[in-house]
Amino acid sequence: MKVLILGAGSVGRSIGRELVRSRHEITMCDREPDAMRVASVPEADWILGDACEVETLERAGAGEADVVVATTGDDKANLVISLLAKTEYGVERVIARVNNPRNEWLFNETWGVDVPVSTPQIMTSLVEDAVADGNLVTVLSFQRSGASLAQATLPADAPIVGMAVSEVLLPPAFMLNAIVRDGMPLPADPDLTIEAGDQVLLLLGEDAQEDLDLVKELLTSVERERIPEKETANTPRVAVENSDTEGEAPHVTSP
Repeated sequence: MKVLILGAGSVGRSIGRELVRSRHEITMCDREPDAMRVASVPEADWILGDACEVETLERAGAGEADVVVATTGDDKANLVISLLAKTEYGVERVIARVNNPRNEWLFNETWGVDVPVSTPQIMTSLVEDAVADGNLVTVLSFQRSGASLAQATLPADAPIVGMAVSEVLLPPAFMLNAIVRDGMPLPADPDLTIEAGDQVLLLLGEDAQEDLDLVKELLTSVERERIPEKETANTPRVAVENSDTEGEAPHVTSP
């Protein structure tokens, strides 16, 4: 597989090294001469140039790439790269790094992004997974299908504790597909009795959102105090501010 990594900073180089080990064909590109650390990924082809320019993408072989990965420290640049890769070269899979979580809503198919990768979002999911009892936490999203994998660790008084798997009636967009008990994965056999402390794994369809609260009630302690969600105003239109330093999150300001 031919992968074009645009942004040869520490993130881009790390991705390049891992993909080279998997025997993929890698091209690294960056506009800064200091980023041309060829010895860090000697198996890759290296291109010096601005990936926001069509001429640079042409030299880097974007037309033959199976995957483009935009990994610069500038959200604005990553969006431009993604859009060019998708619209000018029809790259099948475009993955883009999100530096500032406030810009995450921009990273979608409108800008040519198939898979946005936000480190803060990943860390948040891991923290929620570590501390949540009864909370349904999304641990994996399948970009092409819109489905996702979620998990919840059951408190002792969750409504489904003591029920057999066959007795748990879930909406059509949900499927209980496995249980982890004492570190051991168990298939969700119909006769299996659900116990307190079980980690249940659910596969969610893309239409699961409308029944999410109903399913959460089955997994949550009946004594848990329900905290109403705060009302939020309509999301204002915003603009992404440029940042030339890798890792420095650009700011979002009202126009």
